Amino acid sequence: MQKTKTPITKEEVEDMIEFAINRHNRNAGLISMVLGFLFIALFADGFFRVIGEIPPFMGIDVDILKEIVERTKDEVLKALSRS
Repeated sequence: MQKTKTPITKEEVEDMIEFAINRHNRNAGLISMVLGFLFIALFADGFFRVIGEIPPFMGIDVDILKEIVERTKDEVLKALSRS
């Protein structure tokens, strides 16, 4: 049994192209949404680790808030003792 070949009309080609473009835009939007969520989550994780709200991961301590508080306290006490 042999298939008969029918020519594709211009409208059918335009419909197929429009469908492909819409599918591409939908997939690209979903990928961008997932990547955006991932980057925001990683940024928030890093930010909260730096300010000391989340404990260190694998022994890597990046908490700088305690050090800043200690240095500021030392500077204020030095300034108060001079006056």
